[in-house]
Amino acid sequence: QVQLVESGGGLVQAGGSLRLSCAASGRTFSSYAMGWFRQAPGKEREFVAAISWNGGRLYYADSVKGRFTISRDNAKNTVYLQMSSLTPEDTAVYYCAGNRGMATMREYEYDYWGQGTQVTVSS
Repeated sequence: QVQLVESGGGLVQAGGSLRLSCAASGRTFSSYAMGWFRQAPGKEREFVAAISWNGGRLYYADSVKGRFTISRDNAKNTVYLQMSSLTPEDTAVYYCAGNRGMATMREYEYDYWGQGTQVTVSS
């Protein structure tokens, strides 16, 4: 079992940056692919970024490519999402998720989910 706890969300002005963290419990974190998803008010949850267990494969949604960077530190059991050039359209609750298989954009393939952290971008 893996428990995930996100942090780092908050209020930021358009054009600003935030770094989200997701701390995982459990000794098997380094074998998990990890992903970030987000859900804006009134919208379905959508894929943001994913990273393979060793960081060798990265995937991004087109909407965040070039602005967001996913990374991980297996020694710290933590995955990060560095977000820059934020726009009001990035406002959402951001969730991290763990997948015992390969890094994927498919939400249903993730086995574990955090509780989410709110990111609000003001114009």
